[in-house]
Amino acid sequence: MSLRIIFMGTPDFSVATLKALAEAGHEIAAVYTQPPRPGGRRGLDLQKSPVHQAAEELGLPVFHPANFRDPADRDHFAALKADVAVVVAYGLLLPEAILNGTRLGAYNGHASLLPRWRGAAPIQRAIMAGDRQTGMMVMKMDKGLDTGPVGRTKVVDIEPNMTAGELHDRLSAVGAATMVDAMAALEAGTLTTVAQPEEGVLYAAKIDKGETRVDLSRSAAEVHNHIRGLAPFPGAWTEILINGKPERVKLLASEVSDTGSAGTAPGTVLDEHLAVACGSGAVRLVRLQKAGGKPLSAEDFLRGTPLPPGTVIA
Repeated sequence: MSLRIIFMGTPDFSVATLKALAEAGHEIAAVYTQPPRPGGRRGLDLQKSPVHQAAEELGLPVFHPANFRDPADRDHFAALKADVAVVVAYGLLLPEAILNGTRLGAYNGHASLLPRWRGAAPIQRAIMAGDRQTGMMVMKMDKGLDTGPVGRTKVVDIEPNMTAGELHDRLSAVGAATMVDAMAALEAGTLTTVAQPEEGVLYAAKIDKGETRVDLSRSAAEVHNHIRGLAPFPGAWTEILINGKPERVKLLASEVSDTGSAGTAPGTVLDEHLAVACGSGAVRLVRLQKAGGKPLSAEDFLRGTPLPPGTVIA
């Protein structure tokens, strides 16, 4: 026995779940994803989403309506006669006609411990807030934004220096296994769901470019969480004076440093290993990237761009 599933997802994060459901023996009736977007060096080529590419590799039919306002798109969805829709980072708020368009409804894999961090950027927001734990939840979807009852929870620790990219990869794998487990229980008729608590709701707003610049007047812990929460994309950044000219440099990894910084202005380089003073405490910059360059370790960066102690970088 297996479920007939409509899979709905778009980014690389979703691919592991699609593949895991197929490997578990479920019938993937169709894959829905966001339409191809302009990309490439000049932005002239239409690029298929990672889920679109994975679906084609698996020989699965792919559909990418801009939205579901067209009745023909809703009718086509219903005509697939699926048992359930599985949604992982699809990128659209689904109308009730789609949420109720399968025999058993729609189930979402969400990368947080709901109701904390509902919304678009739960991985980044958890790290930027200094959370010690997050997780994957499988939730039966309703018309709200990540408000449905939860059927499966898997807690994941956030390590002190873990970046958003590293947590993304960890949660993608955990989410795939958790969804396979949930669908096995749904097929067996044993999946139960519990309503989310009314307290503790936080929204994970999409990352805005205006918040990517590092503010070194904040505490070392806050600066560190900002850097790793935006690494590798879009990347936190600061301006460094290089050859007399300010250049934007992305800060892709850091760690809280015990190097003394009392009485030192924020942004001041404290030693030969790129410890930098913050509003309180210090961070050590571990990985950096100049505009148009490749990511470099602090050691390699300093070979080409000496920043002796006492230099103010921001």
